[in-house]
Amino acid sequence: MAIRRRYLRPEDPFTLNDNTFKRIFRVPKELAREVINILADFLEAPSRRSALHKDTKVLVALHFFATGSYQLDIGYNTFSGISQASVSRCINEVTEVLNRPEIFNQWIRFPNTIEELRANRRNFFEKFHFPGVVGVIDGTHVAIVPPNQHDAQYPEHIYVNRKGYHSINTQLVCDANMKILNVNARFPGSVNDMYIWNHSILKDTMTGIGRQHPNEFYLLGDSGYALRPWLQIPLANPEPGPQEQYNQALIRTRCVIERCIGLLKMRFRCLLKHRVLHYKPTTASKIINACAVLHNICVTNNIVAIHEDDHYPEIEIEIFNQIDEGGRERVNRELLAGRQLQQRIIHHYFED
Repeated sequence: MAIRRRYLRPEDPFTLNDNTFKRIFRVPKELAREVINILADFLEAPSRRSALHKDTKVLVALHFFATGSYQLDIGYNTFSGISQASVSRCINEVTEVLNRPEIFNQWIRFPNTIEELRANRRNFFEKFHFPGVVGVIDGTHVAIVPPNQHDAQYPEHIYVNRKGYHSINTQLVCDANMKILNVNARFPGSVNDMYIWNHSILKDTMTGIGRQHPNEFYLLGDSGYALRPWLQIPLANPEPGPQEQYNQALIRTRCVIERCIGLLKMRFRCLLKHRVLHYKPTTASKIINACAVLHNICVTNNIVAIHEDDHYPEIEIEIFNQIDEGGRERVNRELLAGRQLQQRIIHHYFED
């Protein structure tokens, strides 16, 4: 006689009280339900190969993203009976779905119309009184386990960052509300922020915007980036007065990306340095992308993050000496145009 397989649906986490649920999953119940609804059409239904229901898969993955822990028996028997192998499959499946273009491109998108660029610029100016800004950019390191030393595609040594641990250096751009507009999690920890920017599609996008709409729209970065008409950075040695005011205003505006990174890692602690992603680099990159999507879902729904005493956001404010890429006529022209725009901003907005 054939025995029907019982599909696993552990004790319903939605029966937990609201505070307990939010402590376990880092998001309120209504947002967890929304995430389940967003992903449901792309998740595998319970079957002989996968006995877990879709909502259980999403909640298992959310718990991992939120805590960085694979341990599910957390005192409430919420997921008792789910094997470690099943936990890993849940994390992998949900991560893959969050990286699907249908999902990822819906939630992570840079402004692609003049109206959207103007809206971003207006929001930044209303909040920070700095003109022309459509996004702020920075890099952050996400720790990973060392790849195999003999891996020809992902050699271990290129993931060692300047602080001595293995990581993915992730480029992030956000808007005035800390919504992520662009994420690039493809580069190893040994690579600096400027290299990632120079090899990103977003650089080409901003270059095109800068040429079509000169001096109208640009990003703000720190001194780890080179000055360009589409990317403004602080002055290296500002004089007292307008130049110093320009720097202070730029730094105050750019701080929104530092707060965004801190909030992202506070919500999704699997990205914290001491948690370390125990995955190969390609999968780690997808997990970073997945957390960025979930972060934007939270921002869109005005979800307030949980603050706990045992966490200190890993915000690394890195100031480098600016190194101009001299020797090439095109680069020199771009640098000159960037300086001219910088002086125009100082003259029009920071001089009496």
